[in-house]
Amino acid sequence: MAALGTIRKRGVILVCIISFGLFAFIAEEAFRSCDSAKNNERQQIGEVLGEKISVQDFQKLVDEYSEVIKMQQGQENLPEEQMNQVKDMVWNTYIQNQIIAKEASKLGLTVTDAELQDILKTGTNPMLQQTPFVNQQTGRFDASALQKFLADYKAQKANPSANAQMMDQYTKIYNYWSFIEKTLRQQTLAQKYQALLAGCFLSNPVEAKMAFKEENEESQIQLAAFPYSDIQDDKVKLSESDLKAKYDEIKARFKQPVESRDIKFVDIEVQASNADRAALNKEFAGYHSQLAAAADPTEVVRKSASTVAYLGIPVSKDAFPRDIAAQLDSMAVGSTSAVKANAGDNTLNIVKLVAKQELPDSVQYRVIQVAANSVAEAKTKADSIQGALAGGADFEAIAKKYGQTGDKAWMTTKQYEYAQSMDKDNKTFINTLNTAAVNSLNQLQLGQGYVVLQVLDRKAMVSKYTAAVIKKPIDFSQGTYRTAYNKFSSFVSANPKSEDLLKNAAKEGYKVQDLKDITTSVHYVANIHSTREALKWIFDSKEGEISPLYECGDNNHLLVVVLDKIHRIGYRDLNDAVVKETVKAEVIKDKKAEMIEAKLNGVKNIAAAKAKGGKVSSVNQITFAAPVFIAATGASEPALSGAVAGTKKGAFSAHAVKGNAGVYLFQVVNKTNRPVKFDDKTYEQKCRQKAMQYAGNFMNELYLNAHVVDNRYLFF
Repeated sequence: MAALGTIRKRGVILVCIISFGLFAFIAEEAFRSCDSAKNNERQQIGEVLGEKISVQDFQKLVDEYSEVIKMQQGQENLPEEQMNQVKDMVWNTYIQNQIIAKEASKLGLTVTDAELQDILKTGTNPMLQQTPFVNQQTGRFDASALQKFLADYKAQKANPSANAQMMDQYTKIYNYWSFIEKTLRQQTLAQKYQALLAGCFLSNPVEAKMAFKEENEESQIQLAAFPYSDIQDDKVKLSESDLKAKYDEIKARFKQPVESRDIKFVDIEVQASNADRAALNKEFAGYHSQLAAAADPTEVVRKSASTVAYLGIPVSKDAFPRDIAAQLDSMAVGSTSAVKANAGDNTLNIVKLVAKQELPDSVQYRVIQVAANSVAEAKTKADSIQGALAGGADFEAIAKKYGQTGDKAWMTTKQYEYAQSMDKDNKTFINTLNTAAVNSLNQLQLGQGYVVLQVLDRKAMVSKYTAAVIKKPIDFSQGTYRTAYNKFSSFVSANPKSEDLLKNAAKEGYKVQDLKDITTSVHYVANIHSTREALKWIFDSKEGEISPLYECGDNNHLLVVVLDKIHRIGYRDLNDAVVKETVKAEVIKDKKAEMIEAKLNGVKNIAAAKAKGGKVSSVNQITFAAPVFIAATGASEPALSGAVAGTKKGAFSAHAVKGNAGVYLFQVVNKTNRPVKFDDKTYEQKCRQKAMQYAGNFMNELYLNAHVVDNRYLFF
């Protein structure tokens, strides 16, 4: 009872404690929920039409397209610049497909399986020419070859004991085809939507006749030009109300569809010192002696850490850097070039030409792989297969006995010449393909197994080169880098305010640079590699802030950034420097036009116009359909073309024409028609095409309405 009494006395305190505990529990769950939402948001690479795409889903699309490019170009890896292009292509394609899909859904547009089959049967779509299913003899897409491959792929996939290497090849080709098929559907849907849109644009005989007249009625005039440049800008008085009125008039020009940033930055590119260059020259003198003496240059090139791999097989000139390729034909086989500097890529280079041969660029072949429990057993099987084939046995029939198709395949030089390494087996295989006689049977030991190889055709004999190249950048030493870093770091630390950093940079020998309108779609800051962290900082900072010092580029740049201006989505206001200069230029032009027009009041002929200071000249072949170029002002003047077309032969202009670069008065001397016969159908078609060109901006309108958010800079 005593305990109950104590509890009753302190009831209010207990209620408060319990309430606080419950609040803390609820708040903790709320914070967890917010953290979870934020984590999900951090994984969103962008948004289209309110639909978010995660970085994982986008990466899958990038990987898919990358594999397609690698297969088309015969490359194992794509360089950074090309990967950036791939990411941009995937992003832009994704946006377009999402937009078109939504619009098509509203209209009930689809691409059926039957339509796709018709495309395959017709076989004329350009994308189909990029597939492995093109008949080499006809040069056309072969739908039956595709069906055979799909059946073979299904059979291989269902066979657990299938050759792993062959299955890998089948899978790559299948994935490639899946991409082509998906893209064909997307392209066809977009074409159907555009075709439906095109049907909304019609022409008629009246419009066609007008278009014919606009293109073919030519006027010859006497022109009096009064350039704006004849009046000095300081003679024109401007007021804030003038600027505000003109801004309101042309405000649409300054609409900003995406957010952007202006920055000022100091970028230091660390370069090799004289001592660094001397040390590298000494190193290359040693490489030259070793390379010249080496019977097999493989080890010399490997130890040198050359940026150009030595494969030890003949390749085309395209496989070498341009400066190296330019030397090859002037070199004797077995010779070694002198050490040369190449300013184009800032490298030192040595070349040894090991061999030069005339070899086929493309080889058609077929192969049967022979595996067994031992090398001896594999050899016995290979001998048996080769004997049977030599005796006239069917190649594909024997291949099927060993779980293979024996299909014909083409190997091109580009499929291997960009490889970064080449093992002994691959060298043997490629050299055999390059040198074997057509229809000959060749038996090769590759690893623990054998292959029986038959060359069926050789095409496009070209010069191929086996060349060892030592190419290394003229790079700075760690000591040189540390000196540059310490100096720049001290400068940044001594100037913590943005105005001080920008003001004092020149005193320390640093150059301040400007970069306007950076958006989240860029890959680098100021085209400097490895600046993603700087880019993230730019879009996460406030005006006037200074970034950390970034070590970036190819480990050779030091960068510090000042965020100068943030431009939000919407209309840029009149206080924006670029906007103000644009508006000011337009107002000055208007004021000058008013001054000139006032001076020309009452002028009724060319002579009077000349007396007022007009630059008089003859101008011929003026049509309504195209803006006329005026030499006296150096500008194209569409308004003048329109005024001339509306003035009768012999008449003087009813009023002065205000143009882009001046004010004009004119007299029409003559009007003639070009000797072209009117064809109503041709001109109706022209009118329709012109309307479609104007309507071509529909994707831009749809894009703006899709409220696209691009956060790729956070991830790539």
